[in-house]
Amino acid sequence: MQASRKLTSTVPGPLIVVLGPSGSGKDTLMSYARNELAARDDVLFVRRTITRPADAGSEDHLPMTDVEFDAAIDRGDFSLTWAANGLRYGLPRTIEAHLGQGKPAVVNGSRGAWGVIRQVFPTAVAVEIRVDRSILAQRLQSRGRESAQEIEARLVRAAALETGFEADVVIDNSGTLERAGLALVGYLTQRADVQS
Repeated sequence: MQASRKLTSTVPGPLIVVLGPSGSGKDTLMSYARNELAARDDVLFVRRTITRPADAGSEDHLPMTDVEFDAAIDRGDFSLTWAANGLRYGLPRTIEAHLGQGKPAVVNGSRGAWGVIRQVFPTAVAVEIRVDRSILAQRLQSRGRESAQEIEARLVRAAALETGFEADVVIDNSGTLERAGLALVGYLTQRADVQS
């Protein structure tokens, strides 16, 4: 995992970073929260740039090729970039104005990049999405993208990343979407209300 720092000033608003292993339901929960909080303009849901094609099975992101990503870096389009699992990720510089007004922004993050995210965004807080191992395995199998060996590797990596990582908030997404979604909405609402 590589990361690069691009932020030029300290910002007061919290960057709320949603973290969790593949299959934990981060995208689904963020979509649920985005819909529930659609009437609020003080909570910004950030669309990441990823060097991966857009498809229905992944998060809503801005797809770029590696060449386009390099050009975006050269233009100064990103506050932060990092690489993980063979892909490159970027957070748009436009979030700095929102955070600069003391308002929270929410982004799908990477636990492997958490240390660098905190360096670049000192106000960042981690919301970790956890799922029982057996349920996570079922979800990974049902989406049909990985072999049994790849799924096992993901489960091992997910368990390893929990060690030594302390989230500000942990949400269990082993049950219903509504239960976990309401927990995320409640936390985001609380953070937004504190900032206002």
